[in-house]
Amino acid sequence: MDKYIIDGGRRLFGNVKVQSAKNSVLPLFAASVLTDKQVTIRETPAIADVFCMAQILRELGAEVSFRGGDVVIDSSDAHSHIISSVLTKELRSSVFMLGSLLSRFGRAVIAYPGGCDIGLRPIDLHLNALKRLGVKISERDGYIYCECEKPTGAEIVLDFPSVGATENIMLAGVKAEGRTVLQGAAKEPEIVDLQNFLNGMGAKVFGAGTDVIEIEGVSSLGGTIYTPVKDRIEAGTFLIACALCGGEVEIEGVTAENLGMLLHKLRENGCKIHTKNDKIRLSSYGRLKCNRRIETMPFPGFPTDLQAQITALNTVCEGGALIVENLFETRFKYVPELQRMGADIEVRGRNAFVRGVNGLHGATVTAGDLRGGAALVIAALGAEGISEVLDLSHIDRGYSAFEDKLRSLGAEIKRVRI
Repeated sequence: MDKYIIDGGRRLFGNVKVQSAKNSVLPLFAASVLTDKQVTIRETPAIADVFCMAQILRELGAEVSFRGGDVVIDSSDAHSHIISSVLTKELRSSVFMLGSLLSRFGRAVIAYPGGCDIGLRPIDLHLNALKRLGVKISERDGYIYCECEKPTGAEIVLDFPSVGATENIMLAGVKAEGRTVLQGAAKEPEIVDLQNFLNGMGAKVFGAGTDVIEIEGVSSLGGTIYTPVKDRIEAGTFLIACALCGGEVEIEGVTAENLGMLLHKLRENGCKIHTKNDKIRLSSYGRLKCNRRIETMPFPGFPTDLQAQITALNTVCEGGALIVENLFETRFKYVPELQRMGADIEVRGRNAFVRGVNGLHGATVTAGDLRGGAALVIAALGAEGISEVLDLSHIDRGYSAFEDKLRSLGAEIKRVRI
């Protein structure tokens, strides 16, 4: 197990090039099973979740090769429709394989997916939608069994704009018999990315980025070479780190519209932000002001994946903030670790009340999930003294070369094997 040792209190200056989006790359891996032709995914981040997804594909019989920053996937010999419980419990995104396997084999067996412990994250929306496509589903002994001769197009309405359910319907519908219309779809940029990837393979998917997606089923799909959208959550993490520590940082690779609500909140804090094309420059000097209220919502609202990081920022701002978490009921599990560093936070259910303090101090804390772990790193960078952040396995799930990029900005951070 590794840990970070961080000597905080330094301002950040410089440029960061953002990796491809974790939340886009993983569904693209799942989509590669839909074809027996070769697929190349360019500029893939070297993160634990990607390696886990690659292993899932290998266990299905696909060949997965890492060539520099590119990943080449050949699913022509894929033969299995069963995903190992060991890997499924490591990776929440393994649930996307349901739609792909049903399209390819007409069958799928998967254990209940795992990932970060941030709440129940039920997959009822996924399963109910698949049933609308003619899939028979049974559940026993912790596994989900799905079967159909061939998915059949249907009209589907989601009660909530779930990203995962939207993507699973797209994957199940691209080779379905007839037309599928999905209403209440998620609008995230990663949904648009999946549509573009599938259409590059010969699919007929329209409307991604709106709440209605239409899919015309096709008989087969070909190969493609594709560069995913950049990671707006990684970009947001570095912007918030600079806001908390002070300094000036330019993020390259993410357009402002993909981070609109975060940029609005950072301006509310008192940061100066300039945007042009795919570059965002933030400067932060002096003590910032608390956001009065932040409420996580589906895109284009404030992303739940940046909630922990901006809570860390508010702990050292002037005034008080109310943070409302609408998507995951236990996403405040990182709060006791921030309190070890001197943060004044009170959690009541899905609400966190933050009272800004003059500064945080170094402490030994443990990363319990991916985004909470990133928030602890950000807090440690701005704190006075030495901090240790334990259990980096969670952070490694979503950030590639995290400490290297932070060091390039002037942070004093090093990884140490325990």
